[in-house]
Amino acid sequence: MRLEIQNISKKYDKEKYGLKDYSISIETGILGLLGPNGAGKSTLMKIIATISQPTSGSITLDGVDIAKEPNAIRKILGYLPQDFGVYPNLNAYEFLEYIAAMKGVGGSNLRPRIEALLEGVNLTEAAKKPIGTYSGGMKQRIGIAQVLLNNPKILIFDEPTVGLDPEERVRFRNLISDLANDCIVILSSHIVSDIETIADEVAIMKKGQLITKGLQEEVIDTVREKVFESIIDSGDLAAFKEKYLVVNTIRKKEQVLVRYISDSPLNAAASCTASLEDAYLCLTK
Repeated sequence: MRLEIQNISKKYDKEKYGLKDYSISIETGILGLLGPNGAGKSTLMKIIATISQPTSGSITLDGVDIAKEPNAIRKILGYLPQDFGVYPNLNAYEFLEYIAAMKGVGGSNLRPRIEALLEGVNLTEAAKKPIGTYSGGMKQRIGIAQVLLNNPKILIFDEPTVGLDPEERVRFRNLISDLANDCIVILSSHIVSDIETIADEVAIMKKGQLITKGLQEEVIDTVREKVFESIIDSGDLAAFKEKYLVVNTIRKKEQVLVRYISDSPLNAAASCTASLEDAYLCLTK
């Protein structure tokens, strides 16, 4: 299975673009989308899900233009938008049965399917309570469950771990990893560790354009042997940030341990193992 995105642009007015000449190929596996706010991640996902139309360019799924034949992707799609809404008076069973009806999913296997999904997102005990009584994290989990109802082959998750506690994030990552062998999974997140843990490939975006795409190791290679740590006086931190790209700081009384990216580090700087977060911050600086 292959999604081919060719020169997609989304123009909102004369000067504002959500996406501009964006091209990317997406195949089976997990693609992690990273980028600051306004990078165009949600815009791209909405266009792939056929909720929004591009101003120009094309998207094909195994050679089929999904703008002309949207059902080619809709019938195998599971999509969790960032602003996912629920019906507060319905319980989890009723809500998922309603979503299943809209997706054309039914039959004798529906109830066992719903029960398995609720167990997968750890909502079995709360399944008969109105969704309006759920916490934000629980609502996010019911959103994840509805994505999987129709056994989709293309899954799109826009900030799926927002509101989830660390244990729930691990559960979500394990759930998605199990699906990735024969599906295309597109996962957008501000939490770099979520992408780092499960994504096969990473695409980094900024201002509606693709900066880089590749295997995680290939992306990390852009800053390999350029990440260092140094201890400096607290009063020198502001000037240090003017000169170097600072990734992280840890205060130690009158001094600061600084993690930074540079081709010319301070004398006696300690070299660090580069991470995806280092590469992301460097490429989007």
